[in-house]
Amino acid sequence: MGKPRTIELQPAERQALEQAFRSDTSHAFRQRCQIVLFKSEGRTSKEVAQLVKQHYVSVNAWLNRYQQAGLNGLRTKPGRGRKALLDKQTDATLVRQVVQNERQRLNQAKAQIESRTGRSMSLKTLQRFLKNLTVLTDASD
Repeated sequence: MGKPRTIELQPAERQALEQAFRSDTSHAFRQRCQIVLFKSEGRTSKEVAQLVKQHYVSVNAWLNRYQQAGLNGLRTKPGRGRKALLDKQTDATLVRQVVQNERQRLNQAKAQIESRTGRSMSLKTLQRFLKNLTVLTDASD
């Protein structure tokens, strides 16, 4: 067994990590800051993995990301997750128009939207999109 891989942190780096750990709103980002802080204390990757309930390979991967990109390397990159079927910028007017014409028949509206956009979706997806549109409209008024 080799010696544990550690990281030397400058006081400013440690302070920035501790501040981000205490105040950031993203749980995943705070956990990644904590991983780097634990590793700087000389703990093994397996010990840190048990503390944060991740695999030790993930601990080493986040340590590598921190060494390459700094504090911003610990943030989740944009573009993760499933892409939205309906876009608020491009599809909002179409959806409003179709739903306005088919107020009492949301299934009919869904079918028209699917035929115009070429994307199939569930009724629940359309309902969720409409709810988000009304929340955005109410907030801007």
